[in-house]
Amino acid sequence: QVQLVESGGGLVQAGNSLRLSCAASGGTFSNYGMGWFRQAPGKEREFVAAISWTGSSTYYANSVKGRFTISRDNGKNTLYLQMNSLTPEDTAVYYCAAEPSGLGSMTDYDYWGQGTQVTVSS
Repeated sequence: QVQLVESGGGLVQAGNSLRLSCAASGGTFSNYGMGWFRQAPGKEREFVAAISWTGSSTYYANSVKGRFTISRDNGKNTLYLQMNSLTPEDTAVYYCAAEPSGLGSMTDYDYWGQGTQVTVSS
């Protein structure tokens, strides 16, 4: 069973950047595809980005493509999300998640972190 803990959220002004981290423990991190999701107030949780177990394949929601970058360090059991050119529409709780196929996907995640709040002011 994988435990996931996100960090790096906070309050930033529009146009600035943040980097989120997700530390994994309790399992073999490098076996899992990993993803980032977010949930804004009053909205459903939505896919943001995913990465395969090797890091060779990445996938992004259209709303963040070109601004966000997902990456992973299997030696450190850590997943990252670099977020640039933030807008108020990016305000949400951000969650990392792990899925056992290793491919990275938009769905079928088994393990979830507790989330970290990102607030972007205008």
